[in-house]
Amino acid sequence: MKAKVKVDAGICGFKTSITATSEDSMNVDLKVVSACETIKELAAEFKKKTPIDAYQELSPQKESIILEISRAVLIQKGCCEACVVPAAVCKAIHVAAGLALPQDVTLNITKD
Repeated sequence: MKAKVKVDAGICGFKTSITATSEDSMNVDLKVVSACETIKELAAEFKKKTPIDAYQELSPQKESIILEISRAVLIQKGCCEACVVPAAVCKAIHVAAGLALPQDVTLNITKD
């Protein structure tokens, strides 16, 4: 199964395209494309760990590999740790493995 996610990360202006593919509903290959240098670095680190075990990503006993890598890279770069791209990658993995249904996610952020 293949899942595709398009992310508009917000105020930074960067857009990211994520493609997650699984042939066995467990191991997922990732393709992450973005103009953001930090996301490019994340994508390279994700590639080193692929295929990603989708079940391990959901395990309460182990930390998500995607979130672990993301935290390390984002902290090292001094970037926004609330970047939505890592969460989008996790969702793409879940859908590609058949562990979640595809559904859009929306964040409406306002300031009062």
